[in-house]
Amino acid sequence: MISSSERKIRASLRFIRMMQNVLSPALANRLNKIGTTKVELEPDITQEVISADGVPCDWLIPQNFNPDQVLLYLHGGGFVYGQTPIHLQMGAYLAKKLGFRLLMVDYRTAPQHPFPAALDDCVTVYGWLLRQGTKPHNMIIAGDSAGGSLTLAIQFKLREEGHPLPAAAVCLSPITDMTPEAKRREGFKDPMLPPKAMDFYIQAYLAGQDPHNPLISPIFGDLKGLPPILLFTGDEEILREDAIHFTRAAEAAGVDVRLEIYPRMWHVWQLFLSLPQAKQSLDEMAEFCKKLLLGSAS
Repeated sequence: MISSSERKIRASLRFIRMMQNVLSPALANRLNKIGTTKVELEPDITQEVISADGVPCDWLIPQNFNPDQVLLYLHGGGFVYGQTPIHLQMGAYLAKKLGFRLLMVDYRTAPQHPFPAALDDCVTVYGWLLRQGTKPHNMIIAGDSAGGSLTLAIQFKLREEGHPLPAAAVCLSPITDMTPEAKRREGFKDPMLPPKAMDFYIQAYLAGQDPHNPLISPIFGDLKGLPPILLFTGDEEILREDAIHFTRAAEAAGVDVRLEIYPRMWHVWQLFLSLPQAKQSLDEMAEFCKKLLLGSAS
């Protein structure tokens, strides 16, 4: 049965889709900066704005939190949009469900800062957390959309630089293949992501770099030895195939990977907290994280 919230949100997707084609990232980011300063979070969540070795971040801290465990969250936005109010609200919901701190990274964005700026910022924050005393086995990295891609790519970068990998990774509607040959749903019209905007996002981030680079398109990476991965994708999004193809590749490499495909859902539906499926999938994500970290601590 379709909820009234789903009907209302679905009706708004057409407007969101249109705005991606007409609103410049610069203006959108200015509006988001204003919005994030005025966002109202859950009353039992404390927000702390910090600098992690020069990278702006937000701690979202629930009451009675476990000080040892951390969820490092990498927001989406096509690599061109910064942190948004709804990302902070979703992060606050997650932090409360997790019972430990969530650190949201406001990494640099394209086209002013193309690849590898965003990835470098995320690696910097991960290293900062390690120096603060957070143990890798007590840390999970998660992200949505572009942030989901960064969540996977950072595994290769950390391994390349000799850093220990986190306990797990969680990806919401990730893009895993940015090559022109990426096999997606031919003729499918995504309810949220217009092709013109998607092309702009990818080209702005690539800035002429080879999209076959695993740090750009994680599907081409050496997946052996990666930590457990949980992926979510909607049945009604163009990036569904990215999650499916990555899951198959990870399974072939012996990775403990799980894919959840939600019926009728669109790109990163978890951002719409009034939606029952949003809370359902975020609760599922929180349960995965808590069980895994509890097991690693024993």
